[in-house]
Amino acid sequence: MISRLGPLAAAIIFATAPAFAADNYQTDIGPTPKNGRQGANVQGRGTVLATLDRTTFTIQGKFAGLSSPATAARLHMGNVMGGTGPAIGDLKVPQAKSGEISGTFTLTPAQVAGLKVGKLYIMLDSQSAPKGNLWGWFQPAHVTVPEGVPQMGSWYIPNLLDQGDGPAKKNNS
Repeated sequence: MISRLGPLAAAIIFATAPAFAADNYQTDIGPTPKNGRQGANVQGRGTVLATLDRTTFTIQGKFAGLSSPATAARLHMGNVMGGTGPAIGDLKVPQAKSGEISGTFTLTPAQVAGLKVGKLYIMLDSQSAPKGNLWGWFQPAHVTVPEGVPQMGSWYIPNLLDQGDGPAKKNNS
């Protein structure tokens, strides 16, 4: 009798266990020239979506408009949103002026915490900009409207957690 209850008990526990929803993130990757001489070489745009399921971070996106073929793309963690830092790992990217970016990573607890406060970013290199052609910092997924489209009411402000110098403040202007 007890041996028959094992599978039933497991099924009940599994069915009543809380389902954890994955967190969705996004970034628009864009040109970031490091100096005035790089302007013509640093071109293009892209959109990248990502999902965090516990510690598994899955990235999928597209880019286009580079002035030369892509050579590499990496996931990095900076010290703050907009700050630079070391690479966490490599992303798959074609050696082309346009294409798809993808990758899956197992993040450490520190990296998950960094993601939640906007420290994780993508850097895509190209032949003409080998130290970063397109860059973008991940933020929680949000509605994005086209340029020049006015918005009524609330508009997106990153809902970032405390970055070590007090609670994150909300802009109510």
